[in-house]
Amino acid sequence: MIPDGPTPPPEITPALDGSQPTRHFRSLKDLLNFASGKDLPKSMDKMGDAGIAEAMPFPFLALVGQGEMKLALLLGLINPNIGGILLVGPRGTGKTTSVRSLLDLLPQTDRSTCYYGCLPEDIEAGGIDAVCPECAKKYAEGQPLTAPDRVRLVELPLNARLEDVVGGIDERAAVHERMRIRRGILAQADKNLLYIDEINLLSDDIIDAILDAAAQGIYTVRRGPVSATYKARFVLIGSMNPEEGKLRPQILDRFGLRVVVRGLENAHERLEAYRRVKAYLTNPRAMISMYAAEISTASAELMAARKRLHHAILPDELANQAIGLIQKLGIDSLRAEITWFEAARAYAVADGHEEVTATDLIAVAPMALRLRRSEFITEYFNQQKGEEDELKHLLNAWEEAKK
Repeated sequence: MIPDGPTPPPEITPALDGSQPTRHFRSLKDLLNFASGKDLPKSMDKMGDAGIAEAMPFPFLALVGQGEMKLALLLGLINPNIGGILLVGPRGTGKTTSVRSLLDLLPQTDRSTCYYGCLPEDIEAGGIDAVCPECAKKYAEGQPLTAPDRVRLVELPLNARLEDVVGGIDERAAVHERMRIRRGILAQADKNLLYIDEINLLSDDIIDAILDAAAQGIYTVRRGPVSATYKARFVLIGSMNPEEGKLRPQILDRFGLRVVVRGLENAHERLEAYRRVKAYLTNPRAMISMYAAEISTASAELMAARKRLHHAILPDELANQAIGLIQKLGIDSLRAEITWFEAARAYAVADGHEEVTATDLIAVAPMALRLRRSEFITEYFNQQKGEEDELKHLLNAWEEAKK
């Protein structure tokens, strides 16, 4: 969790053209603390309704408190290898708002310009027949198949059908050319964020499809004689209210970071949260402009952190100590250390250094290690211990009798 306490003030460089001065923060973590902690000016309370109907998400950096939740989401943007983020908490604690607020901070990626998602790597792996005829022509002519695009937030609605999720027959292509399978939501989520609100309420068949795609990074759809394989390399973000039902262990295991979201306890923070929401509902554009400088800086810092990530190292001695702690906790899943170490690497570059320290590991340990022990498995192994001991005793006695 981001440590509490005063955040070092940013260095301010005056602008020569009379525009807003530039703030320089020591790290992305300090920027997050600074933006979340500043109060809105009193003049915002008297601002009139702007009457704007366009969709503009609440600014991420304007969220009050919830340091662990905001940190987990930023670490997921820096390092997708963390393996997804689960937000668990009661209604009205900002889970959905925080995820949708990420839109202004999402980094850039190379996106296919084809309706079917054809990529140059498809040709490299499977030849020219691995892409559609139009992309094959483009490739032969030396035209690019991708273009730079911002990572997107893809939401999976609760009423989605399995065909919507994995894909179905493209009727338009079937009429004009030949039968094809259109991309489903999982394929559209490739290199994006896939957000599932109330994930504990999804049907089993959709959960199974998501599990398979998340584990392999690709999935295959077959509809009669037609089949198609799509890439599905997404960061999975889920949120749930435990009052509404438990999450299946199989899907819980696919989330790297698990954040317990509680309501704000400080009265000043609750009042400031109300003031920010009121200002946003009254005039969202003016509210967002209050954080424009910090949003721009945070976006640039995230891109820089992503580029520095491959330089981040975890010393073996420190890693072995951390594994010893996992074993003392009785956690069996190897995903625990994978998530923990990858989150620590992301935290390190976000904090401005490239060698992971014990402080980095401690900061992200609760998110990476909680909700991983299984009471059922512990009880199951305890019940089996008697049988194992008896079997071992009989085999030893038999071995001694044979000598």
